[in-house]
Amino acid sequence: MNIDSIREYCLSFPDATEGLQWGDDLLFRIRGKIFASVPLDVAAPVRITLKATPEKVAELLEIEGIERAAYVGRYNWVSLERFDVVPWSELKELIRESYDLVAAKAPHKKASTRKSRKKPSRRRPTTAKRRN
Repeated sequence: MNIDSIREYCLSFPDATEGLQWGDDLLFRIRGKIFASVPLDVAAPVRITLKATPEKVAELLEIEGIERAAYVGRYNWVSLERFDVVPWSELKELIRESYDLVAAKAPHKKASTRKSRKKPSRRRPTTAKRRN
């Protein structure tokens, strides 16, 4: 497994996009919200950062090579030092879970609900008394 296979997998999800930010971090987003981060710098101490449930975070932190993510760890984000810390099938599950967790809270695009505006009437208000 490598960055290309992770990129291909992340972009296979509906509405998933990618972009570079913070120098050379490849970010994968769902409707503008990050669900995975992969630094492209091979010397970086982290290979991938993902969101997980609190229960899964506790379980993952027991594995050598997985730690709480810098800055966002308190929000249940973990970082893997290497792609092979867990088997590819499990990493795919973690990526999918991260996508699902973030997608559940990501804003949905609102359909264009343009209300038709009533044009103001040119008639005078009916409360005015008419003279005969």
